[in-house]
Amino acid sequence: LLSGGRAEASKVRNGMLKAFVEGRFTLGKDEAASRIVTDAGADVDEDGSVIALRTVAADGRSRAHLGGRSVPVGVLAELSEQVIAVHGQNDQLRLLRPAEQRDVIDRFAGDAVGGPLTAYREVRAEWLAVLTELTERSTRSREMAQQADLLKHGLAEIDAVAPEPGEDVELTEQIKRLAAVDELRSTATEAHAAVSGAQDGDPDAPGALGLVGEAARRLASAEDSALRDLVPRLEEAVTLLSDVGSELGGYVESLDADPALLEKVLARQADLKRLTRKYAADVDGVLAWAEDARRRLESMDTSEEALAALALRRDELAVRLVGHATEVSAARGKAAAELATAITKELSGLAMGQAELEITVEQRPAEHGDQQALAIDGHAVHAGPDGIDDVELLLRAHNGAPPLPVHKAASGGELSRVMLAIEVVLAHATPA
Repeated sequence: LLSGGRAEASKVRNGMLKAFVEGRFTLGKDEAASRIVTDAGADVDEDGSVIALRTVAADGRSRAHLGGRSVPVGVLAELSEQVIAVHGQNDQLRLLRPAEQRDVIDRFAGDAVGGPLTAYREVRAEWLAVLTELTERSTRSREMAQQADLLKHGLAEIDAVAPEPGEDVELTEQIKRLAAVDELRSTATEAHAAVSGAQDGDPDAPGALGLVGEAARRLASAEDSALRDLVPRLEEAVTLLSDVGSELGGYVESLDADPALLEKVLARQADLKRLTRKYAADVDGVLAWAEDARRRLESMDTSEEALAALALRRDELAVRLVGHATEVSAARGKAAAELATAITKELSGLAMGQAELEITVEQRPAEHGDQQALAIDGHAVHAGPDGIDDVELLLRAHNGAPPLPVHKAASGGELSRVMLAIEVVLAHATPA
């Protein structure tokens, strides 16, 4: 009920109006539990404890209180996750797993194991990456060499053409101009004549510039001031037409009708099209392919120098990994002795006064062909994600009995009591 479980009317004794259950919990330094209590507006006693209360009425309705405040039942459920651990007989099954036995040591040791274990895992991840790359380059050297040749051939072909970003678009526009140069020259020449007049000075074809200029001269000599006032505006038109005429003349002179230039541009376009047919849809895509190919070639170096550099990096990481692994092992060994003594002491209060627990921490030998093997003191050991250690809990059931694995030395009930003793000893590692 204090854990926010379902309330049932059957919990109320016959003839009584309600049932209640009450618990006092010391929050200590548990930030999560303190936050739940604070958010609920509950009052914490001077000793840092808080009282949780659950009542169940005879009709099945229930109420929850925390620190003197009425709260939803869900608040008690959240708090119970932080402060209550329920031990049941099925917990003994967890104790049979090697990973669980190693976790018991690590939880008891705390930062003494956690710190070097974190460093070990970081170095191990890098070490495995180098191992994988070295193996791949060594075993796939022929395949990678073929791929490298194809990439080098493609890069040589692209470098020979040396395309520029957006060059294909610029060439298309240039070709359009060169192909239509005669039509463009005719259009520009006729427009120039219409604006500036005939090139031979034919008075019968003065052009817009001449006509506007003549109009300005006539109005300038008029007797009426209204007509003379129009002269500045016509002079502005003359200036504008003169500028347009000059630009049209320059455009006509800039048009290049050289067939050789058109042929040269078309040849350049053909070179670019050969690249876009092979490598990408446009020149920018071709350049991106080349950049990616260069990066891939850097990672496909199968030369002896590259393999030697990778092997050297592997060995450097292995030395660091051995250092972290042995530090983890030493911390586990120290914690194992302390934990075994503490658990044995707890067992004496659980009707197992003659029982004695031992915890062994031994390096796990690497099997033949193990890709994750480390050499430590002349022996090959397996470097797993949790270190190089196998941890085993041994139980000496009574004086004179040999130490045996807990699942062989203890009955189901005894195994459950061993697990309970472990949880009591590990109480410092969890706020529950």
